[in-house]
Amino acid sequence: MKYVIIGNSTAAVGCVEGIRSADKTGEIVMISNEVHHTYSRPLISYLISGKTDRERMKYRPDSFCEDNGCSLITGETVVKIDAENREVLLADGSRIAYGKLLVATGSAPFIPPAPGYDGVESKFTFMSLDDAEALAAAVTPESRVLIVGAGLIGLKCAEGIHEKVGSITVVDLADRILPSILDSTGSEIVKRHIEEKGVSFILGDSAAEFKGNTAVLKSGRELAFDILVTAVGVRPNVSLVKDAGGAVGRGIAVDSMSRTDLENVYAAGDCTECYDISAEERRVLALLPNAYIQGYTAGVNMAGGEARFDNAIPMNAIGFFGLHMITAGSYAGESYERIKDGKEYKRLITKDGLLKGYILIGDVRRAGIYTSLIRERTPLDTIDFELIKDSPQLMAFSKKERAAKLGVHTA
Repeated sequence: MKYVIIGNSTAAVGCVEGIRSADKTGEIVMISNEVHHTYSRPLISYLISGKTDRERMKYRPDSFCEDNGCSLITGETVVKIDAENREVLLADGSRIAYGKLLVATGSAPFIPPAPGYDGVESKFTFMSLDDAEALAAAVTPESRVLIVGAGLIGLKCAEGIHEKVGSITVVDLADRILPSILDSTGSEIVKRHIEEKGVSFILGDSAAEFKGNTAVLKSGRELAFDILVTAVGVRPNVSLVKDAGGAVGRGIAVDSMSRTDLENVYAAGDCTECYDISAEERRVLALLPNAYIQGYTAGVNMAGGEARFDNAIPMNAIGFFGLHMITAGSYAGESYERIKDGKEYKRLITKDGLLKGYILIGDVRRAGIYTSLIRERTPLDTIDFELIKDSPQLMAFSKKERAAKLGVHTA
């Protein structure tokens, strides 16, 4: 069997390891449009700030491909999947045959159309290692930086550069920061914390036009800047599967075995959409842990094994300027909320006798217990949920369940 993997990031690594768990000798070829060894994308802000370096950003050791008998083609782009002939076509005109194919093409920054954008000289996105290094080379201690987008990417960018620039202003059309993962209460707590570090926010407004190094907002307000970073969101890279006739929604449609509806073609990671058990609907879940599990699942199945990933949920573990948070699941249902000292926030969301989601800011200890309740769909009437609300601990579970979670065999 010959396995071909399009991509070189988290899902691709998971796929290689999944394949090798079932097939020790089959040929594996990875094709990446980047020239870098596999690295952890969430760390690019720490690279700019000096908290890490390129060596420590590596997602796997330099010997990963050699250790796994895998060939890596870098700096090449796959432009077409020929599903009928089981081949992929590269931009240089060459073709590579496959027996099983994984599409792990990730996502790309979305640049909203705005008059004058093309004329902005110093403009950047913040998705890749190349993006981060280009931005780091451009900023100066006097730079006025405008970040369009107050989501995860925009705020991690702000954290990465704030000590290296003169000022940072973040603009977003939403009425709060991190609207995809936080409610209004949590958003305000994090916003105040970031503002204390010198970052300014303009919310409920957006860049309608650019005149050189001036942004004209929808409100009519004008903002002068030296550096522009666009971080309004991403779009899954679905075109290869779509053009080959595969099913695509917002992302590439996959089942619990990471299969597309194209024969012998699998997909994993940020380019896909899968079933979110907390929201009970298909969604794009662009998260590193999900990408790895999806990729591993695909690899096992590509190699003739059997694996399923059928408990996917959205989850983010992240921090900004020393304030940590973990969020997971969906927020539709009844809420239990607690705020402490203006910097700690807990919200638990329940529905139909199950924990469906949570937000933790500040104190994120033992969040894994809440995550486990969501993923395993544990009926709350089988545990001491009143205890877990305030103090997540294994004592809230039965002796048998505690033993199972701890990996202890009981008679």
